[in-house]
Amino acid sequence: MKDLIEKAFENRGLLDGEEYERAVLDTIAALDSGELRVAEKGEDGEWRSNAWVMKAISLYFTVAKMETIEAGPFEYHDKIPTKKNLAAAGVRVVPPGTVRYGAFVEPGVVVMPGYVNIGARVGSGTMVDTWATVGSGAQIGRNVHLAGGVGIGGVLEPPGAMPVVIEDGAFVGSRAIVVEGVRVEEEAVLGANVVLTASTQIVDVTGDEEVVYRGRVPARSVVVAGTRTKEFPAGSYNLQTALIIGQRKASTDQKTSLNEALRQFGVSV
Repeated sequence: MKDLIEKAFENRGLLDGEEYERAVLDTIAALDSGELRVAEKGEDGEWRSNAWVMKAISLYFTVAKMETIEAGPFEYHDKIPTKKNLAAAGVRVVPPGTVRYGAFVEPGVVVMPGYVNIGARVGSGTMVDTWATVGSGAQIGRNVHLAGGVGIGGVLEPPGAMPVVIEDGAFVGSRAIVVEGVRVEEEAVLGANVVLTASTQIVDVTGDEEVVYRGRVPARSVVVAGTRTKEFPAGSYNLQTALIIGQRKASTDQKTSLNEALRQFGVSV
């Protein structure tokens, strides 16, 4: 399928051929079933994206046709249907929560009235809370909590760009935003309203001297929203940043709530 997808991406006219269209449809079906994924972690611990899979998703928007989709009292008009056979998959989706076809969610996932977009992958035991969104291609690990209103950014272009990765056991607090391929490593904790982009300074302030990270939250870090002063011609202004204020303790492992994890540092959610 990869070879056909690569050729069709360079020459969209090939999609008129049944073989190429079938390659696109089969790739999306493999994403939906979990056989393929947009990005995966190698044996060296580094994440790598699968550019050709991203290209297949883009091509799917070309070959798919608009249709009316009915779900009880709800009606939609779109090219991509919602995910089917949720009961058989062991997934709970609370109305009007939506998991789009082409996303893969493992057994034990709970999606409140939130949204999981095509190409995303969500691990078992994870909660996608009310109005939380998981963007295209985002990789969410197991036993993660995405609190109310969390925004996990998606990416399809350019093909090969790294999606957002939230690794196993992480907590992401209310209204936090993680975009532009930022990686939140295992069991890290993000407090409410933390905004992480590829250029956001993530400053570890726990030692005698600050340590600055970009694009990555180290494992088990506790992160809160902060500011730092920058000089401009018009004066001094505080710009948004993120502060690492400590490490998760053993007492906040796994099933403990985000509130408790932050309470140990005197920080509200």
